[in-house]
Amino acid sequence: MAVFGAMAFVLGLVGLVAPDVQLAMLDFVAVDPGQRASGDYTRVFMTASSMASVNMGVYYVLAAAVDFRAFFLWTVPFRLVTFTVFTTLVLTDVAPGSFIGVGLWEGVGAVVTGAALWRERRARAAGDAALA
Repeated sequence: MAVFGAMAFVLGLVGLVAPDVQLAMLDFVAVDPGQRASGDYTRVFMTASSMASVNMGVYYVLAAAVDFRAFFLWTVPFRLVTFTVFTTLVLTDVAPGSFIGVGLWEGVGAVVTGAALWRERRARAAGDAALA
């Protein structure tokens, strides 16, 4: 959780400071601001999503620091939804193929988090049963 949070925080900062770098990392075309059509709010969206990423990164790091297991559990279904939406964008040619990495990161992260929580719960139950 802390690693995911730190990565979300750093990548959010990249998007805030250098949105064209973030767009290039996602394999999106970075259009010069002077060439943008009237009503093109790509930079506004990049700023908003980058700020959300910074905030999310802080939430994850703080949750990890206090071992907030309920938060960890809450992330699993929502990260699976994110995986589904982002993967669908690639499969329907709305997003470039390289964007699949973002979806996979979310999906794998959700599965690993869910599996770790399940394993810890089983181990705790086995320990409790041994004490009884």
